[in-house]
Amino acid sequence: MLEELSLKLETSLKKVRGQGKLTEKNISDSLREIRRVLLDADVNYKVAKEFIENVSSKALGKEVLNSITPGQLITKIIHDELVTLLGISQSEIKLSGSGLTVILIVGLQGSGKTTFSGKLANRLKQNNRKVLLAAADIYRPAAIEQLKTLGNQIEVPVFSLEEKDARKVAKESLKYAKEKNLDTVIIDTAGRLHVDEQMMAEVADIKELVNPNEILFVVDSMTGQDAVNSAKAFNETVNYDGIVLSKLDGDARGGAALSIRAVVGKPIKFISNGEKLNNLEVFFPDRLASRILGKGDIVSLVEKAQENFDVDEAEQLEEKLRKNKFDFNDFLKQIKAIKKMGSLSSILGMIPGMGNQLKNAQIDDNALVRVEAIINSMTPSEREKPKILNGSRRKRISRGSGTTIQDVNRLVKQFGEMQKMMSKMSKKGFGGSLNNFKFN
Repeated sequence: MLEELSLKLETSLKKVRGQGKLTEKNISDSLREIRRVLLDADVNYKVAKEFIENVSSKALGKEVLNSITPGQLITKIIHDELVTLLGISQSEIKLSGSGLTVILIVGLQGSGKTTFSGKLANRLKQNNRKVLLAAADIYRPAAIEQLKTLGNQIEVPVFSLEEKDARKVAKESLKYAKEKNLDTVIIDTAGRLHVDEQMMAEVADIKELVNPNEILFVVDSMTGQDAVNSAKAFNETVNYDGIVLSKLDGDARGGAALSIRAVVGKPIKFISNGEKLNNLEVFFPDRLASRILGKGDIVSLVEKAQENFDVDEAEQLEEKLRKNKFDFNDFLKQIKAIKKMGSLSSILGMIPGMGNQLKNAQIDDNALVRVEAIINSMTPSEREKPKILNGSRRKRISRGSGTTIQDVNRLVKQFGEMQKMMSKMSKKGFGGSLNNFKFN
């Protein structure tokens, strides 16, 4: 996430590292470079200018304590300014404790509104909300079918009408939700390739008809300042409550993420990356600031782990490790839990110091799929007793999994090495995990 921006900032900060103290000259040299980095990332020029001025005024005259270096001090100042720029604190969406909660999703075509609607429905359902998805995007081909497919995946009903009338769909969805005793309606509205009067009029009308508790603007992070311009136009029309950054894990330079709140004055509430319905993060300004500065995001990583790893299973796994009985069945369970957490690159990017190291690394998310296919092609006895995997068995497994014999041999070898390492660690009172396994 924003590896390019992170790497360039890291390079810029090297100018003050190793200095005995912060001076006007070394601060000026570093901030001149950082300003260029921000502008290259397509950050709004006024935002970049104000950011640099704030950092400069706070850095000048600061005493460098014996316990820290000039580089650490300027990094801390920049981190704090990034947090201020991104919103200081996390902002919740408004949900009604009684009665119907209506959430209106708006944005340009291709920004990821429909996918986000499904992700938000999934998240709210997990929090015991009774959700209805309303298909008010009547223009984009297959938009309604896409929403129905997402609804089926998470077992959430989808309301639609044969009539091509988005206003009526939105209004009737509220009646339907009340009849079915549902407490939350998420309305997926239509987008256009560009901001136009017809689209804005329709969105404004829908807002008046349904009186939403929350209006969320979904923006494609890869569109830079265009995203900020469309955010301003939508806010002037519907006065939305919050922003959702989508595709921040793609080739996003970071300009939209760093500019949009300062320009529009509305909080960022979610990060929506990828197509998987569990790939939705609540936005925390301090956590994104840490990622941008290459400090990782351990808190989010731990939260993801807590959401996807069962406590009882973890205790059972620890017991098997102590008894040296960890087998491919246990390994498969861990793989499935890791897949639920998101892509390997996004998980590794949350580990401090890993973001920049991954810049040019080839992280193959299909590696987990191949490993899972190989294990699924094993018999129950082979999973429990990997030592019986002779040549003919491995040949059968490679055919059944659509992989090569070399792939199977590599997995069995690495698994054996991991078992030995876990056995040694467990004897020392330390349980091992997939952290020690190479996915290649």
